[in-house]
Amino acid sequence: MKVLVIGPGAREHALCRALSLDPDVTELHAAPGNAGMADVAELHQVDALNGEAVAALAQELGLGAADLVIVGPEAPLVAGVADAVRAAGIPCFGPSREAAALEGSKAFAKDVMAGAGVPTARSYVCGTPAEVDEALDAFGPPYVVKDDGLAAGKGVVVTDDIEQARAHANACTRVVIEEFLDGPEVSLFAVTDGETVVPLQPAQDFKRAYDNDEGPNTGGMGAYSPLPWADPKLVEEIVETVCQPTVDELRRRGTPFSGLLYAGLALTSRGVRVIEFNARFGDPETQVVLARLRTPLAGLLLAAANGTLAEFPPLRWRDDAAVTVVLASENYPGTPRTGDEITGLDEVAAQDAPDAYVLHAGTKLDADGRIVSAGGRVLSVTGIGPTLADARERAYRAMARIRLEGAHHRGDIAAGAAAAEQD
Repeated sequence: MKVLVIGPGAREHALCRALSLDPDVTELHAAPGNAGMADVAELHQVDALNGEAVAALAQELGLGAADLVIVGPEAPLVAGVADAVRAAGIPCFGPSREAAALEGSKAFAKDVMAGAGVPTARSYVCGTPAEVDEALDAFGPPYVVKDDGLAAGKGVVVTDDIEQARAHANACTRVVIEEFLDGPEVSLFAVTDGETVVPLQPAQDFKRAYDNDEGPNTGGMGAYSPLPWADPKLVEEIVETVCQPTVDELRRRGTPFSGLLYAGLALTSRGVRVIEFNARFGDPETQVVLARLRTPLAGLLLAAANGTLAEFPPLRWRDDAAVTVVLASENYPGTPRTGDEITGLDEVAAQDAPDAYVLHAGTKLDADGRIVSAGGRVLSVTGIGPTLADARERAYRAMARIRLEGAHHRGDIAAGAAAAEQD
């Protein structure tokens, strides 16, 4: 099977790494990719937001009805890239433009959840300063303000400061203001062909920039899986109350969702509540979830693309734990410093593999062939071990070998869960 992965980040690098280990994958391509993905896939330049260009590239590479295109990021999905690939007769893993609105518009997602009876936070959709003030007053602190559109994981403000909440809301064209949900957060990925839902293992990510959950929201600074503190029946409950009803509702509306349904959840004192939906694999949770997946990835995603997921055998998982730590550029999540050389990557490959490895995100090769920073989240290091404590130790040992001027990373990823696991 030939596979083409669309996207430039660590999520796509994690997908490519998993696909490169799949014996059914005979050719692996990525577009546009990054400096690290070149080690496992052939890279191509393409405008990832141009569906016709992506479809044309797939055809040039000889992909056909037995092959697969995987669209990684949310923006191309919302732009309808998956529709163009399917129109060219090539199976594509990723929802249609209409179904991807589940992530592209939080107001649309709230409407779908209401129709499906999915538990979520009470909310108001606001388009004027007066509506914003009314909603903030109705809920009180902590204030939760979400940009209605795509914001690369950074469009949410949670604060006790009403002026900060008001400023964020009024800077957006349209916002969703909702009640604060207490309790730990969980991410669950579910592969679906629009009818059948196959859940992956849950993970927990860390959104704030700094240790102890301080600083601004980011696209994610680390993650771990499994969740030793979670109820063994949690995944089953989420599928029954959240994922399957949502997929059924979208199909009922005539916009079937085929691809990866990502549920961001809060385990509140009143039960599971949806914080948000995404229409693709999440970063950095993908890094830890795929690190634990034993089932070859390509066949699973092709079954979703072809509508044959009900016939796919049960997934197999490693018993090991996985921890991912993200290295970010100076000033991230503000305007990041870029263009600095990254060193130590060869040391990680020589001394830490296969127990720890690097997945690139914001990197590129400069004119001299050096790997340099090219974005906010530069790379992530994933450690694997028998326990979370082992996986943490291996991830941080590898991270310590990497040097990038001004960079920062959190030092507390999975610390609490690892400590609890040992008690």
